[in-house]
Amino acid sequence: MSGSGAELDPSVRVEIADAVATITLNRPDALNALTVPMKQALLSAFRAIEGERDVRVAIVTGAGRAFCAGQDLHERLQPGAAPLGEELRARYNPIVRAMRGLEKPIIGAINGVAAGAGASLAFACDLRVAAEGASFALAFGRVGLIPDTGATWLLPRLVGASRAAEIAYLNAPVSAADALAMGLVSRVVAADALMTTTHQMASRLAAGAPRALAMTKRALNAAWDRGLDAGLDYEAHLQDLAGRTADHAEGIAAFMDKRPPRFTGE
Repeated sequence: MSGSGAELDPSVRVEIADAVATITLNRPDALNALTVPMKQALLSAFRAIEGERDVRVAIVTGAGRAFCAGQDLHERLQPGAAPLGEELRARYNPIVRAMRGLEKPIIGAINGVAAGAGASLAFACDLRVAAEGASFALAFGRVGLIPDTGATWLLPRLVGASRAAEIAYLNAPVSAADALAMGLVSRVVAADALMTTTHQMASRLAAGAPRALAMTKRALNAAWDRGLDAGLDYEAHLQDLAGRTADHAEGIAAFMDKRPPRFTGE
């Protein structure tokens, strides 16, 4: 994956510009519902971005009026569809692991409804910016299933146990305004300003020190499962590594020279 854009499958579009990879779920007529080829392409996109030194930030969004409606239920009715547990282990769970393990920030630009596994993909992003008309709905209970694709692990950590239980049990959609109030998203903007706002945020992140951002993501991930003492020790370990980078020396030099730093990831 290189240059200004790359296409893994028509259902997933990847465009790279100014150190930002924009991943667009691209089945607008089906509300970007997830099929097997789409899941494979999405996983390939995240794995490719990991190895791209010229990419420092990723954006995930949807084409058309939805972010992602979750699993394509028509596909589940086809002969030979894998059992649900197998489908999760083979195709959904690797995507979430790739997103959380990607040592680059991921911003979800939530342009419309994020439902089912689509909501879970939004939860797996590091930051979420929502259009005013966007909404989140787990909706698994409506078809006799439990929330998956990391939702039961991610959502309580984002909004707390009580709100997570309400969202999971009642299957009621969460509006963009309510998502902002509960901390599920960090910003809500007009629909026509969504991508501009998201790219501005991505540009600020891309101007940062890549290795420091990667280690910050590591520390934030680890904090969900560690106590204070372990967290303090891990911070000290990562800070020691960060302090040895050329980017740290450049940051100090830029501060002393009263100029913007030029971080290289070294």
